[in-house]
Amino acid sequence: MKIAVYSAQPYDRRFLGEACPPAAETVYFSDPLTLDTVALAQGCGAVCVFVNDVLDAPVLEALHALGVRAVLLRCAGFNNVDLGAGARLGLFMARVPAYAPEAVAEHALALVMTLNRNTHRAYARVREGNFALDGLLGMTLHGKTVGIVGAGQIGTAAARIFNGMGCKVLVSDPSPSPQLDGLAARVGLDELLAASDIVSLHCPLMDATRHMIDAASLARMKPGAMLVNTSRGGLIDTAAVIEALKSRHLGALAIDVYEQEASLFFHDHSSDIIADDLFQRLMTFPNVLVTGHQGFFTVEAMREIAAVTFANLACHLNGRPCANALPVSS
Repeated sequence: MKIAVYSAQPYDRRFLGEACPPAAETVYFSDPLTLDTVALAQGCGAVCVFVNDVLDAPVLEALHALGVRAVLLRCAGFNNVDLGAGARLGLFMARVPAYAPEAVAEHALALVMTLNRNTHRAYARVREGNFALDGLLGMTLHGKTVGIVGAGQIGTAAARIFNGMGCKVLVSDPSPSPQLDGLAARVGLDELLAASDIVSLHCPLMDATRHMIDAASLARMKPGAMLVNTSRGGLIDTAAVIEALKSRHLGALAIDVYEQEASLFFHDHSSDIIADDLFQRLMTFPNVLVTGHQGFFTVEAMREIAAVTFANLACHLNGRPCANALPVSS
């Protein structure tokens, strides 16, 4: 089967190419999947897509009309997919539900450590011969309270990491993992926000979680706390976060995702004028750290993504049930 890989970067070509079975042929396009780029999938029986590709009803209908019968998501989130349209068209749709959850959890820790101890600023200073410590003061994480919002595999890995550092870990999740027993205390979201020195988000994006961090929830946070998001940008109301930073109620912000990232992330804009005013305002704060959705980006995670993607395809080709199939919505 021929597969059109959208939003393809050099590393996608490397890892998907290594894992591609003889029965499949991959063609790569750096363009994201939109209604304007559907035609690139002409002659393909499947498409392979990523987090910012558009999979709404018009796009899925256009793919189906071209003969595409399988949609392979090389990511865990599927908030960009019209599940009802996919079910109506009879499309096989599957994702990679968990890939090296420790990779994202470790990146959350890296963001916390970098922002807390100002190592990014210290690195720049020292390279200019400036060894002054003023402005680089951090806090000792041992003994601090870390709130984990969302206790799936990534949230559980994050809880394990912070627990090992001597932090008190609180978790808010409707269905927390039993693996958290002895690692974290289960509390409600309001209690978590009020008590935590660091709040780390590890939730899927859905209607119930969109802008879960808004003006009201920010006001309930402990003054001076740090907010970390390595999940989905839509969990945060960016305008409200900016106001909380300006008022100094929010002590620091570290994000690897951004609600309007589709037009920015995974591409080099160093010679462009970025027109997103909210993003540009965020970048003016010295207590804000942004990375470009790289939490998943480790060798181990990329290999697992490729392997599971092709395993999902094998289920489709052989007519077997797929444990990673997207839920059906009417």
